[in-house]
Amino acid sequence: MKHCLLPFFLFFCGYLAVSQSSSVDKIVAVIGEEIILKSDIENEYMQGQGQGLISSSSADYRVEILERLLIQKLLLAQAKIDSITVTEEEVESDVERQVEDLIKNIGSVEKLQNYFGKNIEDIKSDMRAPFRERLITDQMQQKIVEKVRTTPSEVRTFYRKFPKDSLIDIPEKYEIQQIVIQPTVGEAEKERIRERLREFREQIQNGEKTFTTLAVQYSEDGSAIRGGELGYNTKSGWDPAFAEAAFSLKPGRISKIVESEFGFHILQLIDRKGEQVNVRHIILQPKVSDEERKEALARLDTVRQYLQEGKMTFEEAAFFFSSDKKTRNNGGLIASPYSLDSRMAKAEIQGDMAKQVNKLKVGEISESFMDRSNGKEEYKIIRIKALYPQHKANLDDDWTEFETLLQNEKRMALLEKWIQEKQVETYIRIDDAYKNAGFRYKNWVK
Repeated sequence: MKHCLLPFFLFFCGYLAVSQSSSVDKIVAVIGEEIILKSDIENEYMQGQGQGLISSSSADYRVEILERLLIQKLLLAQAKIDSITVTEEEVESDVERQVEDLIKNIGSVEKLQNYFGKNIEDIKSDMRAPFRERLITDQMQQKIVEKVRTTPSEVRTFYRKFPKDSLIDIPEKYEIQQIVIQPTVGEAEKERIRERLREFREQIQNGEKTFTTLAVQYSEDGSAIRGGELGYNTKSGWDPAFAEAAFSLKPGRISKIVESEFGFHILQLIDRKGEQVNVRHIILQPKVSDEERKEALARLDTVRQYLQEGKMTFEEAAFFFSSDKKTRNNGGLIASPYSLDSRMAKAEIQGDMAKQVNKLKVGEISESFMDRSNGKEEYKIIRIKALYPQHKANLDDDWTEFETLLQNEKRMALLEKWIQEKQVETYIRIDDAYKNAGFRYKNWVK
């Protein structure tokens, strides 16, 4: 999914429904058909305190929250017009990540529950609607600025505007290649999974159990808590085999067993809207045996030996042996998950891969190691292709960084222009308590 484009618009929109007095739950702003309550501001303020963003009462921070919510409502109204939606799986992923961050900052699940006066499931439940709005408005921002482009001459002119003593230090960065081997699951294990799904399908068709009940009990992904429901998505948003099955179903009907890169599924169509469908599914993932793990490691060790003996280059080995579709055709080169650039700062390298990087020099190949970052059990070897030492930013070495800065500046300008235009043509009413507030944009108060 991606994410908000610019720091100013990276707003934290999980308003938890804490107990408030009737005086708190009053309408602070009306924007088009949307309203903002005082409790919305107070709930986000509490989360800001919980994250350590603020330490004491601050009217300015509340004004900042209100303006972020006003911008969000403008974006949300346009997103409805443009029929922009997100999946429940995306919402759930963001909620889980946010709750984990809150727990880390506050100290424990118990302290978090005490802080908000409710159990963890109620906290998550209260987060889902505002997080769904945030994801939708993120996509709306992307759509507004998607046509922004820069030319080489614009980048050079932009760079020349920087005083030389103001140029930042670029941290040390790595280019990393990988070869990935996934264990081959035996046909007997696959048949066991298929047979289990056949049993589920039969129970549903015979009326013994509902699809939703079985999904909650047995499905092996995050959608299980929602009865397997995935939310609306387009054909391109899913694995090809899964999408083909989803779009060929009639409402209420159950698919045959579908094998995707993530496991085995049965699907039930809930609804279809134009080029999007909403389905629920049950997914079961074959278990990898110790013998299959050993075979995968043995294959990877053989590839590693070929490389050390100079029988092929890393790029050739990635193409012929790696099972990772994203990197096998570009020599195994991994892209940064944030910038999509091949150069990654050390802070971007996570988990077991980070441990391997710490041991390697440029050109060296790691030992085999297991990685679960894609939700599947995989075995890898990596190679440090290049190391770029920390240095003062310059156009020769850091063209991408300056190009990105310029693109962001142009996107910010376009987004601000869009906000100002929407302020003029949208009905907006602000409570008198905020009419003299120091908003960044002037036209909230009319």
